[in-house]
Amino acid sequence: MKIRTLMLGWEFPPFISGGLGTACYGLTKAMDRLGIPVVFILPRAVPIRLAAGGELSVGAGTFGQYYQTELRNVRLRPVASTLTPYAPGESRAAANWRKTRARTENGVEVVALEEATGANYGPDMQEEVYRYAVRVMKAAEGEEFDIIHAHDWMTFPAGIALATQTGKPLVVQVHSTEFDRSGEHVNQRVYDIERQGMHAASRVIAVSNYTRNIIINRYGVPPEKVEVVYNGIDFNGHAEASYAGPRLDKTVLFLGRVTMQKGPEYFLFAAKRVLEKMDNVKFVMVGDGDMLHRSIELAANLGIGHKVFFTRFLRGDDVDRAYQMADLYVMPSVSEPFGIAPLEALQHNVPVMVSKTSGIAEAFRNALKVDFWDIDEMANKMVAVLRHPPLHEMLLREGRKEALRFRWEDSAARVNEIYHEALSVG
Repeated sequence: MKIRTLMLGWEFPPFISGGLGTACYGLTKAMDRLGIPVVFILPRAVPIRLAAGGELSVGAGTFGQYYQTELRNVRLRPVASTLTPYAPGESRAAANWRKTRARTENGVEVVALEEATGANYGPDMQEEVYRYAVRVMKAAEGEEFDIIHAHDWMTFPAGIALATQTGKPLVVQVHSTEFDRSGEHVNQRVYDIERQGMHAASRVIAVSNYTRNIIINRYGVPPEKVEVVYNGIDFNGHAEASYAGPRLDKTVLFLGRVTMQKGPEYFLFAAKRVLEKMDNVKFVMVGDGDMLHRSIELAANLGIGHKVFFTRFLRGDDVDRAYQMADLYVMPSVSEPFGIAPLEALQHNVPVMVSKTSGIAEAFRNALKVDFWDIDEMANKMVAVLRHPPLHEMLLREGRKEALRFRWEDSAARVNEIYHEALSVG
């Protein structure tokens, strides 16, 4: 039985801000190959120039022409929305900006914007979540589907509303929780939305046992309805070419949002320790986030600013080049539900070091593992990999073999089984 799926998400390549978009694309492609019909409703940013009295939103362009032709069983259905938290550069969400000036030209409101800083979510993010839900309800009116699959908290209200209206079972997939993003200082409104979505769902998909335990213990969800489905990666049977340029220095790479969750300060403190033992090392930090400027200042205060390079957010070929230039990838996350980036690093022939408080650590043997707070151990293991080629090669060779086991087709097949379970009880 081919279960017709109505999927709700908030990012999809090429407009992504992190791992969620990558995971949604990988899972959706695999579902397409399995012949599972999917209608994927996504927010699409619209231009700043608006008709007088219209709603404010930021962004440009459309997504999906390439994917519309590539994915035979998947149809992308965009709805106008500013639902793009964390997004850097030109794709920042309107929710992370505020209107400062406005004037009218020929009946069109032209707005000036300035960035709101210092928060995971913009001042209007929760309101936009509910506006998105209203638009999703309208968009779904003409669609035929058997099940609703909602990714992360921003789509949960829409999923709950659709399930209530149609009687179709709801499956929610948790890629990250508010405890991952904010530690113990959670945003209560976001937590409440997450909890409501998890309890309303027939099944909850967690991306790791690490996340499953948080869902059960912090949100009070019955264990029997929380399933683990690991993320995957497309290796396509070949190794990515490594950087062929001159390599006078060793390079250690951090790639992720520069936020509390990702542990950038621990990376920098460990870098200081490494440079006390080795001089021919540089550290590259790829990403944007609310801790970026603080991290730049910390590097300067530690006296290692000349050895740390901040690229800000990169995408596409620039990300590939960052991996290809690295000798070691380090993910020092304070709390990481899964962690696709280490698999991407291995795809690019880069051995990895990961935090023990991550989903990938529970499922992966051939990676160096550290406590995020133990900067001495982190530094010592960095030095060992950089100084000893046999260790580097062993981690890379065995890591790549193991990474091949993380297949999106397996993830999609398990999701399909969960759909059948949800339908049988729903």
